[in-house]
Amino acid sequence: VPKVLQESAATAWVDGNNALGPVVGNFCMDVAVKKAKDSGVGWVVAKGTNHYGIAGWYAMHALKHNMLGMSFTNTSPLLSPTRSKKAALGTNPISLAAPAKDGDSFVLDMATSAVALGKIEVQRRKKESIPVGWAQGPDGRSTTDADLAFKTSALMPLGGEERTSGYKGYGLALLVETFCGILAGSDFGPNIRRWMEATKPANLGQCFVAINPA
Repeated sequence: VPKVLQESAATAWVDGNNALGPVVGNFCMDVAVKKAKDSGVGWVVAKGTNHYGIAGWYAMHALKHNMLGMSFTNTSPLLSPTRSKKAALGTNPISLAAPAKDGDSFVLDMATSAVALGKIEVQRRKKESIPVGWAQGPDGRSTTDADLAFKTSALMPLGGEERTSGYKGYGLALLVETFCGILAGSDFGPNIRRWMEATKPANLGQCFVAINPA
């Protein structure tokens, strides 16, 4: 069961106690919304959590209260920082949901990697190549070989190679890692367990924000 370890009027630090990611995520977003109602802003970070599914689900929860919502999570290392040969950060998604007029809304939910690993697996099964800028091989260079890319599991940042501004995606991934790994006190970067590994708890970190414009 998630537990609030420390809090102020507008912030909270939560231990997910290795509960299911959606359980921790919904708990934290509820806390963020409550604090935003009282203080204008609610900023909640959680450690000891797991994969929480769709980042936008939690951001959109704030829309029910006519608030802006944000959600971030770190993940197993699958993204290779610019000029690196190995994956050291997660796909680290970012989500923002903002209410608009007449019941409409703006919702952003995106990874900070160029592509999801699943898309490379699809190309691999179809025995087709992948575009330049999706992933790199063990030599640190972009590859179009889907088999090699899947085996290496080193996705390129949003933007692809350095010459196409991939360092911007790297920067966004590091921003999420700062909110979710460092601030929350969870595992972070290459210290997070590898994808598909189950020998130890994931200990992911997540961040949830609600902003009350009223």
